Amino acid sequence: MTSLNEFEVYAVLPCSDFGRAKTWYQEKLGLTPEGEMSGSGWYRCAGGTWFTLTTSAYAGTAENTAAGFTVANIESLMDELRSRGVAFLEYDMGEMGKTQNGLLSVGGYKAAWLKDSEGNIVELSQPPAAGAG
Repeated sequence: MTSLNEFEVYAVLPCSDFGRAKTWYQEKLGLTPEGEMSGSGWYRCAGGTWFTLTTSAYAGTAENTAAGFTVANIESLMDELRSRGVAFLEYDMGEMGKTQNGLLSVGGYKAAWLKDSEGNIVELSQPPAAGAG
């Protein structure tokens, strides 16, 4: 029996203004669409993964993480993104902990969240190093 875990997965991020969103992703995150069609663009990332920005009346309405990037050297990446004008969100996650200067650090796991130009929440996460913890 075929299971969907045999296939790559991708994220769809809604935008109310594709031009604005495309500019934001390029200027703030350094990402350029590999292709565009009818108010949508798709962005290829590492390991065969990708996401699409697509025009939608529901842009920015979700209050949850819409997409996540697994990163290395998260603190340095956050500093670089801040220099491009990216602001990180602050959260109080109860027993799990609170972000400090936009960064959550729990048992070797680190994460930070930002909002794109359309109000979508994007997560940067750095899992613990192999053998750490």
